Amino acid sequence: MEFFHSSPIKLLLFAAWLSSVLDPCIFGDFCGSCHQNASCMPVNNSKNACFCKQGFTGDGIHNCQDDNECEKVTGICGPKAKCHNTVGNYYCTCLSGFTANGKEKFQTNDGSYCKDIDECMDAGRCGPFSKCHNTNGSFICSCKRGYTSPAGPWFKPKNGMDCRENPQMHCHQDPRCIEDAARKTLEGMINLSTPERLKEIRHQTSADLSPVLLISYIKAMASHEPSSGDESQHPEEHINETITNLIFSVNNLVEKDEKVEWDKINEDLRNYYVTKLLHTAEKETLALSAGYTHTTQMQVDAGEVEMKLYTFEPHQAHKQPVSTNIQGNSISLTPKNSKEKNNNGSTSIVFLIYNNIGDLLKPANDPGVADYSRYAAAGEITVNSPVIAVAISNSKTFALNNVTFILKHTQEIDPALDETKCAFWEYSQSMMGHWSLDGCSRTHVNGTHTSCSCNHLTHFAILMSSAQANLLAHYNVLTRITQLGMVISIICLSMCIFTFWFFRDIQNTRTTIHKNLCCSLFMAQFIFLIGINKIAHKWFCSLIAGLLHYFFLAAFAWMCIEGIHLYLIVVGVIYNKGFLHRHFYLFGYGSPAVVVAISATLGHKYYGTSTVCWLSTENNFIWSFIGPACLIILVNLLAFAVIIFKVYRHTSVKKPEISHYENIRSCARGAIALFFVLGVTWTLGVIHILNETTLTAYLFTFANVFQGMFIFIFLCILSRRIQEEYYRLFKNIPCCFECLR
Repeated sequence: MEFFHSSPIKLLLFAAWLSSVLDPCIFGDFCGSCHQNASCMPVNNSKNACFCKQGFTGDGIHNCQDDNECEKVTGICGPKAKCHNTVGNYYCTCLSGFTANGKEKFQTNDGSYCKDIDECMDAGRCGPFSKCHNTNGSFICSCKRGYTSPAGPWFKPKNGMDCRENPQMHCHQDPRCIEDAARKTLEGMINLSTPERLKEIRHQTSADLSPVLLISYIKAMASHEPSSGDESQHPEEHINETITNLIFSVNNLVEKDEKVEWDKINEDLRNYYVTKLLHTAEKETLALSAGYTHTTQMQVDAGEVEMKLYTFEPHQAHKQPVSTNIQGNSISLTPKNSKEKNNNGSTSIVFLIYNNIGDLLKPANDPGVADYSRYAAAGEITVNSPVIAVAISNSKTFALNNVTFILKHTQEIDPALDETKCAFWEYSQSMMGHWSLDGCSRTHVNGTHTSCSCNHLTHFAILMSSAQANLLAHYNVLTRITQLGMVISIICLSMCIFTFWFFRDIQNTRTTIHKNLCCSLFMAQFIFLIGINKIAHKWFCSLIAGLLHYFFLAAFAWMCIEGIHLYLIVVGVIYNKGFLHRHFYLFGYGSPAVVVAISATLGHKYYGTSTVCWLSTENNFIWSFIGPACLIILVNLLAFAVIIFKVYRHTSVKKPEISHYENIRSCARGAIALFFVLGVTWTLGVIHILNETTLTAYLFTFANVFQGMFIFIFLCILSRRIQEEYYRLFKNIPCCFECLR
């Protein structure tokens, strides 16, 4: 003890050691002193201590207060659920319009969450003549096209009969009704600022619109176009939202679903309001962009309308082209090279692309659009690309030199058959516009894109005229004309053959040639009529193609003989008739046989195709017919020209008493007859191949399928000798003689 008395520090250290060795719980029940919301647990496997249970906070002995998890942890249940605090715990329940994926009461750490209830699964949610639109946690209703609600385009159902037939269904046909509807729309927005007005228009135009509402909302958008000084009215942080509402409003008015309503509007009125919408969209975007005080790039994609905006600060020099790509289309603006520095304010450039507005601005071949005269005859003109618009706010700081753009075709084209033109929508201050080609030229074209260059800004597009599509539209008509013409020609040719074979007094070299020409043409047209579409059996189709090849060449050969024989008569060449007859038959039937035999030997597989029983175009096999036919047509054209010239001179010399007019008229009648007899009408087929248009298709079809009828008219009906033969024939028949008298 003296050891501890002599050193108090040693005594203190001993007391501390003893305290650490001895457990106070040995001398009493320590856990009994814990709070009722606490637990007694050993610490370091030696002594016990009191700790508040989960969900409580305190010292564990004197107090353990409940934790309010709903207040301490922000958003513990998520944005779609409500938190409920309990003693020592909490639970979540979903807000109205949502349902839990598990238990009704849940905690977020057990994997449960709230999902939206689709109220529109109930078919009668909005009532008759209406459409239900599900929203996040709720729903909203709109009326179907042709119906309207007193509550406006969007409403919540009240009595189940909210949508009624629209009393203004035909309002767009009455100018006074249009003005009343537009005034009513404007009255609801008269006190709204530009941002509020555009936000309201975006909301209202999201529903299905009637024609008069389309017009009314365009008037509402154009009622207040902000000037360059309006930016002070709108804080810069709201400009993006305002421009976004503007682009979505334009999109709602011209989206594809609204085309059915636009089509109800008169074409001139439609062009006026669509032009007004295009003008308002770019002008208001540029005016709003004037509020930016620094270099800005902005993009808004509303679905069918997309916008890109570039704003440059005043000190930035615009010496480099400004380019952009939108939805696979590219456009580039090249400024003029100017040494003068111009810092007169910032510059904004806006690019707008409209995917479906071309359907609303259909080209019209009217007198005010002379541009179409170069290619309108090939077929209907359509807009075959998106419409892309470009506008510059300050032409002094960005002096435009030219615009180059590449637009993607809406439908792929065949550059060899389809004509494309670079065009722009030209309109005046009266908002009446039309497509024009002035100042624009095409630089390149392929099946999917067309490249253009223009020296001005506006709304650009690619116009297309499809000769191929136009011919396909007339295919059925041409088929019916072909069938009717060949039936008539076959009947007429059979009558020609009877005439030239039956009457002995008219037999000579010319009637022999006529007879063989008619026989060959009769066989060709008869086989064509009954067998051209017999493609079911390949061998039979090939046989039909071979027979058609032979008889059409034989018909051409006898047309050639006809021309040569007439030439010999007119020129006055003396020839041996018997010798010539033998060679006529040899050439008329032998030369086609040689051509067909060689063609069949070298390419028999090209006789008959998968669509028609005719010669295939593969490996240019069709030239086994076109080649000889073109050669004969050329020979007959020369013979035709010489014959007409000789006949005219002969008539004027031998019969000077006949007037010059009468000579020309006589020669013209003979020329028309020769035109069909010599097969000169087949030149229309060559023209059609070189320039495939609707006009050439109809001319070629009409002139050649009725060739037999024209031969019968000119060689039989109008022939005085044959008229006399028929008169003598029918004179011996009593009933016919009475008719002739």
